Amino acid sequence: MAKLIYSAITSLDGYVADEDGNFDWAAPDEEVHTFVNDLERPVGTYIYGRRMYEVMVAWETAHTFADQRPVMQDFAKIWQAADKVVYSRTLATVSSARTRIERDFDPEAVRQLKASAGRDLSVGGPDLAAEAIRAGLVDEYHLFLTPFVVGGGNQFLPDNVRLKLELLDERRFGGGVVFLRYRSTATLTGRHGLGIASDLLPPSRPNHAEGVP
Repeated sequence: MAKLIYSAITSLDGYVADEDGNFDWAAPDEEVHTFVNDLERPVGTYIYGRRMYEVMVAWETAHTFADQRPVMQDFAKIWQAADKVVYSRTLATVSSARTRIERDFDPEAVRQLKASAGRDLSVGGPDLAAEAIRAGLVDEYHLFLTPFVVGGGNQFLPDNVRLKLELLDERRFGGGVVFLRYRSTATLTGRHGLGIASDLLPPSRPNHAEGVP
């Protein structure tokens, strides 16, 4: 079965964007970008909400810009070669190849996709990832911690979900970024108890924002 991976670059205090929606502080340098490319190369399908798709779709044409660094052109080719699923109730059309729209996030459909896929899947954006985490779908977490504290914004992980993780890999980069790779071993629910049953999981938030707008 293919894995579902949640990967993000975050501030030291756990945000993927600050309170103003900015994430320029998270831009990877050459060393980190090259490492990211190698991590993303095996991914066969990207799963996005509308907002994350609208950010990432720039990679559909990024390879045509003559001033792009080779590492960025390489990532553009990786992204273009993968399938994309966009969960949105408002997006009418897509502007990238190998892309389809789904109106509602269906955990069982994602489970079936994992079971049938020949390559790993990646979920992008913290709101859609929160839905996948609550449904027990995320197998690995790839976290790039940057040397910035932003004080608030859009969290990497959702509230009211507790996870037991196993550290699989770590790496330090020259610019101060630290990569951590974890495998999910259990979902811990409630303040004291352990549980994996779906009826013990915190109720899902409505599908909105990067979830299913």
